[in-house]
Amino acid sequence: MGSRSVVARRVTIEVVGWTLVVVGIAALILPGPGLLGLFAGLAVLSQQYDWAERRLAPVKAAAYKSAADSVQTWPRIIASCTGTLVLAAFGVVWIVGPDAPRWWPLRDSWWLIGGWGTGVTLIASGIFALVVIVWSFKRFRGLEDHEAEAEAIARKDG
Repeated sequence: MGSRSVVARRVTIEVVGWTLVVVGIAALILPGPGLLGLFAGLAVLSQQYDWAERRLAPVKAAAYKSAADSVQTWPRIIASCTGTLVLAAFGVVWIVGPDAPRWWPLRDSWWLIGGWGTGVTLIASGIFALVVIVWSFKRFRGLEDHEAEAEAIARKDG
């Protein structure tokens, strides 16, 4: 019985960890919190693998530095907030699910594929991004050496 639970735990760690890593890598170029997904995946895999534990610290430091850099100028803050609101607006459109426009070249069933589940995910991503922007603003905005502060936080959390 104990052997089954060990195998089940290992399989769960593998599936969850690698899924988060792949989603995190995809979100680096697609809308979404890529570094956070990558960090979460490595954190899960670090329970099983030493190599994942060694790579966790640099990813964490990069995520904090990115958060610190994102709030250093007003154009970055405005662009980030605008992108967040656009993302949430797309989520609302997905939930409402308007009919496919005449110019849509594919079958109507391919218009806004995913339905309300995709819409909710987009809205949740927008809310999460907004929370991260606010936290970053409060934590890093106006600091003379924001990168050093980000590195210090990453080391302290580790």
